[in-house]
Amino acid sequence: MVLEASLSATEQGLVPASDGWFVVNAREARWLKRPGGGVRVPLTGIDAAQVQAWFPMLGLSIRVVAPGEPSTAYHAEADQEGFLVLAGEAILIIEGEERALSQWDFVHCPPGTRHAFVGAGAAPCVLLCAGSRQRQAQGSPTSYFTDPVAARHNASPPQDTQDAEVAYARIGRSVPVGYQPGWLP
Repeated sequence: MVLEASLSATEQGLVPASDGWFVVNAREARWLKRPGGGVRVPLTGIDAAQVQAWFPMLGLSIRVVAPGEPSTAYHAEADQEGFLVLAGEAILIIEGEERALSQWDFVHCPPGTRHAFVGAGAAPCVLLCAGSRQRQAQGSPTSYFTDPVAARHNASPPQDTQDAEVAYARIGRSVPVGYQPGWLP
């Protein structure tokens, strides 16, 4: 029998504090905010220690991106990822091309697929993001790539790199924050 995990209350929201199953409302969970990079609630861990302890197989988050704002630097993961547009519109930059996305569009990225999202339309875009952590756990890093299409949307890193600090240097680091009313529809 799998026991219920305990949740710990922090200034930024609830976080898992032990192994087991749990239920947490996204509005009560801990969020991350990156200047110029939107907000997200990393439902399956905020750092390597949490990922290894409680979520070694699957990464899951909700990301909210304002119109014209990139979700991430243009990158490719070693593992597959999937994205579902829950609300709003986005521009998907994938393998050097642009695709318009709207509510309920699903994007599948096999390992190594270069991609980023940019909010579009009149309201924030809400993305459900899921990814395997199999290869990442084996030491395969995320790679960031310069790209002219991504650069037009402020989503290109300054250089090709596997260093997230370099890729996000112009944007700044994500900081833990509590949920703010209006982030989710």
